[in-house]
Amino acid sequence: MAVVLKSLPYSFDALEPYIDAQTMEIHHDKHHAAYANNLNAAIQGTALEGQTIEQILTNISAHPVAVRNNGGGFFNHNLFWEVMSPGGSKQPEGDLLKSMDAAFGSYQNFKEAFTKAALTRFGSGWAWLVKQGDSLVISSTPNQDNPLMDLAEVKGVPVLGVDVWEHAYYLKYQNRRPDYVNAFFNVINWDDVAKRFKG
Repeated sequence: MAVVLKSLPYSFDALEPYIDAQTMEIHHDKHHAAYANNLNAAIQGTALEGQTIEQILTNISAHPVAVRNNGGGFFNHNLFWEVMSPGGSKQPEGDLLKSMDAAFGSYQNFKEAFTKAALTRFGSGWAWLVKQGDSLVISSTPNQDNPLMDLAEVKGVPVLGVDVWEHAYYLKYQNRRPDYVNAFFNVINWDDVAKRFKG
C-alpha cells in the first residue's frame, strides 16, 4: 500500500503573518510531496509496502538510507502540519501542562528549552517534544530523523515538532531562525499536541 500525501488541514495563508502562504505552498506541495513520492519508490515491491509509516520507522536501521530520509520526511511533515493551526488553544492545558510543569518546571521553561533545541540544531533538522512513558523530554534530530527511529539518541513518541530546515522559513525569515522559531509558538495547535500526549 502506497503512502498518500494528505492535503493541508487549512489554507496556505492560514498561518499568516507567522508563516507565509508561499512557504507553506512550496513546503507542502513540493518538499513534502517529494518525500511521499520518493518513499513510495523506495518501498515499492518490498515487504515495507504493507507496513504503516510508524512500523517502518521503528526499525529504520534495517532499511536503506532512501527509506530513512524519505520515510522520516513523510512522517515528520504529517505531524508538523497537524501541530499547527490558525485556531486552537494558545497554551497547553490539563494533563499536558501538568506533565510539562513536572518535567521542566513551567511552560516558560519548556519554551526556552524547546527554543534552544531548535536553535542549536546544526544545519538541517528538527526539535521535538517527546513522550517517554508518562513523562516529557526535549530533543533534536538531524535531517529527517525523529524519535520513533531505533537509531535516535532520544527515543519516544513525538508530540510536537518544529522543522528547522531552511526551506521551512527562508523565504520570510532568511537566516533569522530565532525569529521563525519564536513565530512558531503563535501557531502551535495545543489541542492536537494534547491528543498526541494522551495517545
